Amino acid sequence: MSNALPALDGLTVVVAGAAGASGIACATLLRQQGAAVVAVGSHAGRLEQALGQLDDVDRRVCDLADAQAVTELCHALTADYESLDGLIHLVGGWRGGNGITGQTDDDYELLHTSVLTTLRNTTRAFYPPLLASSRGRVAIVSSTAVDSPTAAAASYAALKSAAEAWTRAVADGFRRDQDAAGDSTTPGAGQTSAATILVVKALVDDALRAAHPERRFPGYTHVDDLAAAVVGLYAAEAQSVNGQRITLPS
Repeated sequence: MSNALPALDGLTVVVAGAAGASGIACATLLRQQGAAVVAVGSHAGRLEQALGQLDDVDRRVCDLADAQAVTELCHALTADYESLDGLIHLVGGWRGGNGITGQTDDDYELLHTSVLTTLRNTTRAFYPPLLASSRGRVAIVSSTAVDSPTAAAASYAALKSAAEAWTRAVADGFRRDQDAAGDSTTPGAGQTSAATILVVKALVDDALRAAHPERRFPGYTHVDDLAAAVVGLYAAEAQSVNGQRITLPS
């Protein structure tokens, strides 16, 4: 990817799970680069508290675990905006346990809903407008836990791995569908949309550092660096980042 941050004027990017520190960072930088931003969260008050200082961010409340609600949101946004050019999936969570036998059903179901169900719902609903976009991008945040899963984090690592597989499948769909619609004999030559996996050990922000001055957060990626990586996807050719797993620096 290019190190230069691209101008995003004319693009509309949906940030799912926007009320957290990573959502604030992504929405802020996307707006600074010229994109219209739709920030989606499950609670109006949390969205207002997180993003109220960004007057020109469109805040929408939606239960992303509800497929029908997500479909209705997509229909509303396609009516309100000329194009939908990005889906940044930041919905997640963490649950661990005491070894394999300590992986509870409740924790697994919570992670399944937040990590995987919300991703499936949003990518299925938004796939058509993202496919039609001249610069469509899907990005998820995954974890180095997928590379070296531990017994204590078995459920978390398994569902992050599933989310990565789903995202690579979305990438395959973009490639196949845009190849079929194009007139080039070179696979991927006419591709405009891409789905990418951004990998971190964990995320940190200034407030977390200030709250725990005794901690050094080794290997953590700052949310501002995540935001820069998200915006940087628009500087790259779709073919070069589609289906790629990119580990972000700490």
